[in-house]
Amino acid sequence: MEKHDAIAALVALGHETRLDIFRLLMQAGPKGLAAGQIAERLALPPATLSFHLSQLKHADLITFRRESRSLIYSAAYPVMNELLAYMTENCCQGATDACEAAAPSTCQPKVRHETPARARIR
Repeated sequence: MEKHDAIAALVALGHETRLDIFRLLMQAGPKGLAAGQIAERLALPPATLSFHLSQLKHADLITFRRESRSLIYSAAYPVMNELLAYMTENCCQGATDACEAAAPSTCQPKVRHETPARARIR
């Protein structure tokens, strides 16, 4: 990945709504989601969703395909992997064992230790 491609991807992901869209598409997997499903799940008006999808497409972070009358959007996993590789290629001066110890794999499920809702409300 070239530096300008990494910058474009990071700029696109630097907006709260676009990050929400991208994370939703990552969760959906390769099958993707129809634009209407994305709008519904994130409570976005169609024009707003269209604008943000176009920004993510411009950064090559998502792809789309037509199924009948619907546009199905999917995360571009190879591009995301390239971005992660670009960001970590010189991690820990090339000592990959040290990097893995310092920053566990991003693909492992994270254990959340949250306070129950009842305990937070006072």
